[in-house]
Amino acid sequence: MQATMMDVRLSLNDVLDRARTIFARSQIVSRLPDKSLRAHSYAEYAGRTRALASALLKLGLKKGDRVATLAWNHHAHLECYFGIPAAGGVMHTLNLRLSPDELGWIAGDAEDRFLVVDDVLLPLYRQFAHLHRFEKVIVFPFSGAPVGPEFIDYEALLRGGDANAFEYVEHDENDPVAMCYTSGTTGRPKGAVLPRRSVASNLDALADAWAWTGADVLTHGLPLFHVHGLAIGVLGM
Repeated sequence: MQATMMDVRLSLNDVLDRARTIFARSQIVSRLPDKSLRAHSYAEYAGRTRALASALLKLGLKKGDRVATLAWNHHAHLECYFGIPAAGGVMHTLNLRLSPDELGWIAGDAEDRFLVVDDVLLPLYRQFAHLHRFEKVIVFPFSGAPVGPEFIDYEALLRGGDANAFEYVEHDENDPVAMCYTSGTTGRPKGAVLPRRSVASNLDALADAWAWTGADVLTHGLPLFHVHGLAIGVLGM
């Protein structure tokens, strides 16, 4: 005998689609490194995220490839959170509080192919760039300064993507979706690989536990680079 309940895989892609269809007009407000605020609707956010996924595939990203991020919390980092998995990649958040030596070792151990980094964090990146060579370095141009020829401008990358034609890369719910490393308290940092099912179910459990509605206003309680940002705090109703 087989169960009669519907068998639906857990996926961040479904979370993204739900946001862009049901909550299209709701806003995401983030503070950039220069402390200015940026607001996007969920529809705009989803479009940019799908454009990122499309552009990553054009860069040659393959299913299972690791894409590292070195960034503060803001809208573009959140786009990576969903855009990298949408393209079949594994998002690897680098903890910018670690030493350059540790960051270089971690990137090498994870075999990260691409890096997405805030332009204000390029000085930190340059301190460990010699320890691991990324094939592509994509820069969030928040400071307004031009991105050097050795880098890829994040906004230009998105303009080269096709959000409308993009199709999600096929995956199993047990495929890896994210990686994060310990702080190395006992020897070298150690990596933890999170499956798609785990992250999607965690988000669902948080929403269920707090009984959130579309009227709630939420703030993210942790940096995205800390345990993959899996914590939320309620600001108001």
